[in-house]
Amino acid sequence: MANSDNIKNDAALVDVSQIKAINKVSFKQRMKAYKRKPLSLVLLILVGLAAALSAAALIFIIAYVLVRGVPNLTPELFSLEYNSDNVSCMPSIINTIVLTLVTLIISVPFGVGAAIYLAEYAKRGNKLVKVIRTMAETLAGIPSIVYGLFGMLFFVYALNWGYSLLAGAFTLAIMVLPTIMRTTEEALLTVPDSYREGSYGLGSGKLRTIMRIILPSAMPGILAGIILAVGRIVGETAALIYTYGSATGYAAGPLNSGRSLAVHMYVLTNEGLHTDQAWGTAVVLLVLVFAINTLSAFVAKKLGNNKK
Repeated sequence: MANSDNIKNDAALVDVSQIKAINKVSFKQRMKAYKRKPLSLVLLILVGLAAALSAAALIFIIAYVLVRGVPNLTPELFSLEYNSDNVSCMPSIINTIVLTLVTLIISVPFGVGAAIYLAEYAKRGNKLVKVIRTMAETLAGIPSIVYGLFGMLFFVYALNWGYSLLAGAFTLAIMVLPTIMRTTEEALLTVPDSYREGSYGLGSGKLRTIMRIILPSAMPGILAGIILAVGRIVGETAALIYTYGSATGYAAGPLNSGRSLAVHMYVLTNEGLHTDQAWGTAVVLLVLVFAINTLSAFVAKKLGNNKK
């Protein structure tokens, strides 16, 4: 046993020394390449500075929000009922979670279904596919207030839903649909064709291949698109003010008005009377987004391990 342990330790030391030697050689090769092409070194420095500045800006924003908001996290801010004294954000938290779930229930099936058609059923080079992709990319770049205006005119007035959960959820579903569809399509296209050919060779049909082979393989990319959609839903204000409204209580039903967490923070800031509570709400919103992203990453990791 001792000899085997010594052999393992010697092997580990050899591996470490080999890795260090390879790293030294690769570093020398990179330096020689940079001397031959100094522009590459300049670009490397610029890219490194851009990454460092981006990370520093992100850290500064998060730290600033935490410093300003954490001291204002009081028990009154999480009271079950809202009033003008405690300006509780608890109804807004519940409304945001419900709004997010309803929006995803509406948008994810349509987005994933459209992506499956574009990636698996439509012929390569189809003109209709190109038109749909162009339209999706165009819709993804439209300002949210335009979606809010459309939602107000169509869902609130034309369908007579009023300022309600359904009006807000359908408006947000239309808003995030292009993001879910494009990210899902890209994730499906990254699945190797050998997976499809192997499944067909074993006698599986197209639908079974998509459901049992392709979708599980593309699940991390699909979840990435859903995470992006959730981030936009949680942080949206303009579209919801026109469709969901800004009622302070809980949205008891699908046709009741409510206030999301981002809208709640906007209203408190706009009034100018509860700025401290607005900073506390910003911390809650930051933690909520972080929790959703962490949960989604955990689910993606679990799915990836199960696939292996």
